[in-house]
Amino acid sequence: MSWMIYGANGYTGALAAREAARRGQKPILAGRSRAPLEALAAELGLELRVFALDGAEPPARFLAGVRLVLHCAGPFSATAAPMMAACLTVRAHYLDITGEISVFELAPTLDSAARVAGIVLCPGVGFDVVPTDCIAACLKEALPDATHLALGFDGQSAMSRGTARTMVEGLAQGGCVREGGVLRRVPLGFRDRRIDFGAGQKLAATIPWGDVSTAFQTTGIANIEVYVPVSRRALAGLRRLRYLRWLLGFGPVQRLLKSRVARQPPGPDEAARAATPTCIWGEARNAAGKLVTARVVTANGYTVTVHAALGIVERLLGGGAPAGALTPARLMGARYVETLPGSGRVAIG
Repeated sequence: MSWMIYGANGYTGALAAREAARRGQKPILAGRSRAPLEALAAELGLELRVFALDGAEPPARFLAGVRLVLHCAGPFSATAAPMMAACLTVRAHYLDITGEISVFELAPTLDSAARVAGIVLCPGVGFDVVPTDCIAACLKEALPDATHLALGFDGQSAMSRGTARTMVEGLAQGGCVREGGVLRRVPLGFRDRRIDFGAGQKLAATIPWGDVSTAFQTTGIANIEVYVPVSRRALAGLRRLRYLRWLLGFGPVQRLLKSRVARQPPGPDEAARAATPTCIWGEARNAAGKLVTARVVTANGYTVTVHAALGIVERLLGGGAPAGALTPARLMGARYVETLPGSGRVAIG
């Protein structure tokens, strides 16, 4: 059955393409940059298609015969909507590796259309947000009447250029939490607390991670925050940026920051990925004050992304999945993270 990796010339897309080929799969490699796609397609012996999502011709034209798209070309705030629309037109499952809240909020608005088309729309099938979404689902099972959910992760991996560009674009938007079932925009470094992610307590601060959308869809818990470790100096720096938020969205400033990103390496190499596993943590609390925690150690975030995404590809191509807009844990189950290479068991306490 024919399927496509769009953005296969990017760092994560190329990792996914090489792993898919190693597994004996034959995805179509696609994107807007012909030269790197031709080189990768020749290396792996795969078909390629070159097209832009904002080009003169509608993207659906280039999805002829495609049953599923794994979308790896960000920024997804700009690219997800046209690719979802194309997938709905040709009735192809849509997956992506976004961490952008706006995309997670878009997918449920297309649930009815996806059901009519008989397809799955599932953004965030990589490190954003498979492990944390699974932890959220496990905590909901352990504490069904939870009213508050905190999630977080501790990983030392370097970022790819694509991830860094997305973070630059998000700086002007500040932070985000969910309160009373509603997304709330908050300042950078909005809340801090000490958390044991699995290797002792560390200072951590809130970040605008996709789970403030997906974990709500998965669990229905109305109050959600996501944390990562920070140094006191970094936290102070984040809070100083509050006063520059208006400037961070200014075109010349964005171009300057992105030019610096462009000079970075494409992403961590294989040795660096192998040396940087990730600790995932979560905590649920009910109205009576009862607390339940969950932890799991996974492989490096980019390794998780490749294996999680391809596992979901295989699940959908195998048939039998319910149509509609789904989160990873709703599609694959709360313990899906445990099946990924390099992952341990989810520990509930």
